[in-house]
Order: sequence, then C-alpha cells, then structure tokens
Amino acid sequence: MPKKTFYIVAFHAVCWLLVALPAVVFVPGHIRQTTAMYLIRLCLPCFICAVFYLNYLWLVPRYFIHRRFVVYACLNLLFMVTFSLSMDWLMDLMHSMESVRGKDPRPHHEEVSGMMLLLFNFFRKVFPFILSAALATSLRLALRWNEAETARREMEIQKTEAELNNLRNQINPHFLLNTLNNIYALISFDTDKAQRAVLSLSALLRQMLYGGRENSVSLRREADFIRNYVDLMKLRSGKNVKIDFNADVPADDKIRVAPFIFISLVENAFKHGISTTEPSFVSINISHCDGRILCDIRNSNHPKGSIDKSGHGIGLEQVSKRLNLAYPGKYEWVITTEAQDKVYHSKIIIYDTEMRDN
Repeated sequence: MPKKTFYIVAFHAVCWLLVALPAVVFVPGHIRQTTAMYLIRLCLPCFICAVFYLNYLWLVPRYFIHRRFVVYACLNLLFMVTFSLSMDWLMDLMHSMESVRGKDPRPHHEEVSGMMLLLFNFFRKVFPFILSAALATSLRLALRWNEAETARREMEIQKTEAELNNLRNQINPHFLLNTLNNIYALISFDTDKAQRAVLSLSALLRQMLYGGRENSVSLRREADFIRNYVDLMKLRSGKNVKIDFNADVPADDKIRVAPFIFISLVENAFKHGISTTEPSFVSINISHCDGRILCDIRNSNHPKGSIDKSGHGIGLEQVSKRLNLAYPGKYEWVITTEAQDKVYHSKIIIYDTEMRDN
C-alpha cells in the first residue's frame, strides 16, 4: 500500500474511532451493560459511517457531481429514513434488555401530538445522518477541486515549458537570419573579414547547438556567447563605431540563466545603434553582483525607417515573453530613450538567480 494511501486510511480510522468512542464510554453506570447492548450502541456510529461512505464513494461522484441532485437527495433520504427506523427499533430492543434487568431508563414524557412535534422528532433522528452526508459531500468536492487545481497547475507548467521551448526554437533562426544578413553585407567590401566572420559564426552556431538543448546555462557561458557575437559584429563595423563589452562574472561562477535571453537585446543595440554616416557606440555590461544578474546595454539611437523590416521586431517581444515565463515577478526591465543625446538604454535586473531549470 502506498504511503499516502496508508495515511489516508489511518486518518479515517482514527476519526471514526473517535466518533464511536462515546457510544461505549458514556453509558448508564447503574445498569450492567451486556455485549449485545454495547453492539446496539455502536450501531448509530456505524450507520453514520455508512451514510458518509455511501455519499463519499457513490452518491457524490455518480449523482451530485453530475448535477443529478433529485436522485442524490432521494437516495440520501431513503438511506437516512431506513437507518433512522432501524435505530429506533434497536433502541427499543436495548431498552427492553435494560427493563429485564429491573430498571427502565427510558424517560417518560407527557403524550403530546402535533405535526410540529413529529417533524421535530424526525429531524432530531435524521440530523446526525444529514451532518454525515454534508461532511462527505464537502470533503469529496474539496478533493475534486484539489485534483482539478493540481491538474490545472500541471497543465500550466506543461504550457509554460512548451512556450519556452517554442521561444528557444524561434530565437535561433531569428539570430541566424540577422547574422547572415551581416555577413552578406560584409562580403561586398571585405572578403577577408567575411571569411573570419564565417568562422566566428561557426563557433556561435556550435554554442547554439549545444547550449540550446539546455533549459539553463551558466552566466559565464552566456557572457562568452555574447562576447563572440560582439566580436563578430566588430568585423563589419566602421571606424566611427565604438563598441565596448564588459562581463563582470567570475570564471568559477555557478549562477544559471536562461540561454540566449539577452542576445535579442544585443542584436537590437547593433541594429538601431550603428549609423554608417554618424558617430555611434554600443556599450554592453553583464554582471552578477549582490545576488542579482544585470544586463545593461546603452547605444546611440539611430532608428531604422519603416522600409527596413529585418527582424520584424520579434526579438524584443521574445525577450519579454521569456522573462515572464522564466522569471515571473522576479525581474525588472527598464527602457529609456534620451532624445537629446540620441541614446537608447535598456537594463534588465533579474533578482532570482537560482535558475530552477525553467
């Protein structure tokens, strides 16, 4: 028997033992009770238990949950009346046994008739059974709600994992498309640089091939990936472009991060931060400090015209989705634009550095 099932059975057994205990403890002391009398006294807890499990195992799952309330109520009423009449007969039998022993403990009341009194007596007799049925129904519905909630959470987790996998699969072609466009532009004016760029791209693709299979990578590995990309972009950048990259991450740092989560920001910085005619700059800083991951990117702001559709703007949208999925409520992303100085600033702070394989 599984441990969880054992605990549930033990819990039910203890509860019903506590319910039955008063029937054999709180008995009249002036009459010597026989075994038959004790058994009769135990019938009421047994009947209450029967009503409970009839509801818990049969009536609620089969009728109540499927909204067949009339059948549910009629069957419950039938069982309650049957057990109530049976209990009346057994109590009369027990009183007869006590009477034979020379003492009749039955209270003598003045005979009072009336519909209200009959209804009151009926309600008093069936009330324990009503309470038992209500408890069984509530417990069964609570368990069903818990199972549904657990299933819903599992579906959300599976959906989240599917979305993350889908986003990771989308990032790689998007990154490859932009890089191939860069190499294509480089071929036209510097073949040697284009060849070196192909070698750099080969190294990047190798990282993407093995790193993309994992749900999380070390921050140092992610920083090295971005460094290789920056080195690749330097090959096609002119002398009027200043490019700085700084990764303040210890070599033995064990911090984990979602793979390729910052690369779209870096791509965006080069796409909108470099001009062929005006002085430009791109500054990228990645660090781990005080239990936080920081990605700070500043670049000159040279927005592309409406004709340029490269990337189609899906990069930043992917960053937002991945942050929400991998670090829900545990990150801050601030974007500012300094119109006067033509500077675009994007900063991501991740507060939850314990990547739990999301």
